[in-house]
Formats: sequence, structure tokens, C-alpha cells
Amino acid sequence: MNVLRWDASQVRDGAAELAHLLTDTVAAGASVGFLAPLDRSRATAWWRERADGVARGELAVWVAVDGGGRTDADARAEDAGFGRVVGTIGLAFSTLPNGRHRAEVVKLMVHPSARGQGLARSLLTTAEHAAATSGITLLHLDTETGSPAERLYDTAGWTRVGTIPDYATNTVGTPRPTTLYYKRLDPLPG
Repeated sequence: MNVLRWDASQVRDGAAELAHLLTDTVAAGASVGFLAPLDRSRATAWWRERADGVARGELAVWVAVDGGGRTDADARAEDAGFGRVVGTIGLAFSTLPNGRHRAEVVKLMVHPSARGQGLARSLLTTAEHAAATSGITLLHLDTETGSPAERLYDTAGWTRVGTIPDYATNTVGTPRPTTLYYKRLDPLPG
């Protein structure tokens, strides 16, 4: 399993593989901003739009790639220079002058077939380290209250701030609360 930071062209070119991850994650019930069923072409377009933010330096995207358990789609991805995308995480950087010290952790996703192997923690650690190396001293995020992600953040040193009721709907459209977290970072030499 390799965790790689993708540049804008890699996100654009790999959008179809990222879309497979996104649609499968949503189909499995993860609340990542979309309702089920999520059309793969819509998910691909969404990822291609993210490439613009990467190009502007407003978003960083890491992708976990695994060459094992290949499907026909995986073989096509490898032929195009990609392995099987099984996870991703992003950092959205503040564009405001008074917020350049902070970033938001966004779209931490692990494919249902790759869960329970520590990949989410590896992705989170990668993003935290990259943030600290780039001078970010404060990270924040939100996650669906009661989701397995809460355990990850609770055990990874994140501070729970509180809960907002009915913040977003789950994948079937039912309003659910969200839990807010933050983590302070010590800057690392980059």
C-alpha cells in the first residue's frame, strides 16, 4: 500500500479511479457529502473539479494505492499509471490572511474492502505530518456523530469540540448530527 500526494494533473487524470472509491464509500453508508446512489459520472466530475483547487494550492490530496486484488477497472487504472485507489484524504488550506495557520481535513475515505487494516490512521498521520511540515499549526474537521470515524479521531489525539444537531443528512437523506474536532500541531522543519 502506497500513500502518495497527487498533483493537479494526477487528480484530474485519476478522477475515474477516485470516483470508484467515492461511489463505493457512499454506497457503504459513509457520510462524505453525497446521497446514495451516487452516479459514477457525477463523482468523476466532482473529483475533476477538485484538481483546480489542487492547482491553486488550496487543496492537497493524498491517495492510497494498492496493486493487489485487481479488477478489470484496476487493470485499466494500472495501465494508465495508477494502482487500485483504496483510500484518500485531503487538506483544505485557508485562503484568508488571518487563517493561513490552519487547514481542514476533508474527505478521509477508505474503501470498504480495505477497512480495518489501519489505512485511515495512516492517511490521517500522513496529512498531519504534511500540515506540520508546511507550517500549519491547527487542523479541524467534522464527522458524522456516532460514525466509526469518531473512534479514529478520539484515539489519534484530536480534541472533540462539540456536536451540531441535524448538520447534514446521511446517505439516505436522514438529518444527522456532526461532531467537530481540532488538533494543534507543532511546526516541523520542512
